[in-house]
Amino acid sequence: MKKIIFYIFSVIIAVFALALTAFPIVFHDEINSLNSLVQKQPGVYTMKYDGDYGLDAFLMTGAKSDVELESFVTKKLLKGLPLKLNMTEAGCTAFVSRNEKGEILFARNFDFEYAPFLQVFTKPKSGYASVSTVNLSFIGYDKTNLPTSGISANNFLTLASPFLPFDGMNEKGLCIALLSVPKSEPPFDSDKVTLNTTTAIRLVLDKAATVEQAVSLLSDFNIYFSGGINCHYLISDASGKSVIVEYFDGELQIVKCDKDYQIASNFIACNGLNIGEGFTEFERYNAVENFLKEKNNVVSVKDCENLLNAIGIVEDGTDKLQWSVVYNSTRLNGKIWTHRNSEYAWNFTLD
Repeated sequence: MKKIIFYIFSVIIAVFALALTAFPIVFHDEINSLNSLVQKQPGVYTMKYDGDYGLDAFLMTGAKSDVELESFVTKKLLKGLPLKLNMTEAGCTAFVSRNEKGEILFARNFDFEYAPFLQVFTKPKSGYASVSTVNLSFIGYDKTNLPTSGISANNFLTLASPFLPFDGMNEKGLCIALLSVPKSEPPFDSDKVTLNTTTAIRLVLDKAATVEQAVSLLSDFNIYFSGGINCHYLISDASGKSVIVEYFDGELQIVKCDKDYQIASNFIACNGLNIGEGFTEFERYNAVENFLKEKNNVVSVKDCENLLNAIGIVEDGTDKLQWSVVYNSTRLNGKIWTHRNSEYAWNFTLD
């Protein structure tokens, strides 16, 4: 009996030792990624995602619903930890302009009820490196449940972030941001794979170097909008070319830039329809356009900062401006901050 007990105990010790040895190997990428998670301010984070997040595999099948996307991310990135997406409507403003050196600036703010956010850097082997901003409330974080710095069980959901960008820039200077609109009517082709709101952005960031490539890629896929929140996309590249991509009247619609700048807000702009939400979308658009005209479309990052802070939505005394970011497509750097607290902004560079 003593020999049997000793044998069983030895086996348990051996299995436990093997598990300890295997854990850092099996979870190498996850450990490295979470080790890089840094809280800049309460509810504001940065992370360098390490390893393959499986975009190429995802593009083979896509997801026709949030449930299917949740299932893929749960299996591929979260090792079985359940994920529940929660997309809600947001008001945003974005624009493309130039600075005094002729460098391309892409600026956007994100207005929402409450959105802790993560700036994530990715460097896939089969795609372009990029930096993007993720609304963490989309995956269930809130004021009472926030990540911290480093490795912890509560931080594990941040590993889903590569599939959830709301805006970003890649190493080719291609920039993209989503903005909500009142309605959409996307086409559907049963022979095409379907993507959701944010995986469409990941597709563009990883695979497109120019506006033309971005539009071509998006046209190769169906799209559905998570949570039923319709969106369009402002896209620009390092040459300064820009478009707004919309899904309306059963087609992918392109709103081309007919000026030396382009602005997007929360209204459908294709074919001059200007279908808005009935809030402040046109006032914000006009404020940006008037400012750019006054500046002859020559703006500094500080100008963008002041403008974004000024046009952020305040509703019933509540400040809804969650984050603002300015990407420099020429230098591949930028500046990002939370709310209107640009004095606490930080600069970043895409290596």
